[in-house]
Amino acid sequence: MLEIEDVRAGYGRSTVVHGVSVSVPRDGVAAVLGHNGAGKSTLLRAAAGLLVPGSGTVRLDGEDVTRLRPHQRVARGMAYVPQGQQSFPHLTTAENLRLVADGRRGGREAVAEALDLFPALRTLSGRRAGLLSGGHRQQLAIARALVTRPRVLLLDEPTEGIQPSVVAEIEETILTLARSGGLSVLLVEQHLGFALRAAARYWVLEAGRTTLSGTGGPDAERPVREALSV
Repeated sequence: MLEIEDVRAGYGRSTVVHGVSVSVPRDGVAAVLGHNGAGKSTLLRAAAGLLVPGSGTVRLDGEDVTRLRPHQRVARGMAYVPQGQQSFPHLTTAENLRLVADGRRGGREAVAEALDLFPALRTLSGRRAGLLSGGHRQQLAIARALVTRPRVLLLDEPTEGIQPSVVAEIEETILTLARSGGLSVLLVEQHLGFALRAAARYWVLEAGRTTLSGTGGPDAERPVREALSV
């Protein structure tokens, strides 16, 4: 579904990602793991089109999208949720969702489906996004991405800095989406237990290079933790 092949990317003259390849399965989850500064977010930004790779290829469902702009990738079925629980803080929860839905075919239905996944947002529909808790802002950020009805969802640290009760809800939603079919997920996450439960495949980055990769599941946690302890 999404293939990142031998991508090098960075900022100005500084290369952060050095020839990384990641393959996201159709209707499944791939996880990119590593410490802060390992290049995980840079890799996602290159996949989303926010950075143009110095070399390498990004393919979406077989199409080379390496040089396409972010909105062109969205039109082809890609959605990106960056770090930081991003939203329009002065708009209400409902207005944030309508802003994405307006002009889209089936937009109203897509909003209803997203709210079914995050029912707490229904009760907060009239509250400004800037007044929501961090966990609910993250739910809103994911819901906004889902309103576009993507085929591939890129999630950058979706559980970072969020209260445990909401983390559990977000984890369950991501697992439900992956299991229901029709959506592939590329997940950058430091919560190893969740990432390895969700992911069919994982890649560990260190200083912008892949140091370990393998099949997800409980048996993967020990080698991943050992790799990250070095």
